[in-house]
Amino acid sequence: MKSDEDLKRIPVVIMTVSSAEEDVLKTYNLHANCYITKPIDLDQFMRVVKSVEEFWLTIVKLPPGESRPK
Repeated sequence: MKSDEDLKRIPVVIMTVSSAEEDVLKTYNLHANCYITKPIDLDQFMRVVKSVEEFWLTIVKLPPGESRPK
């Protein structure tokens, strides 16, 4: 995805149960923008998802010409 001109600016967020250091390293080496270890508790999980949504869709400044998903 990151080697495709049309896709490379799309944020890649990885959410996984793994907290293994080698998984984190591999993910960032593959140019992911964010690595999140997903909580087991449903309420915590929903808070994390809402936080990710708020960060990437509200707070982050996008490059010129990019639009936010609706």
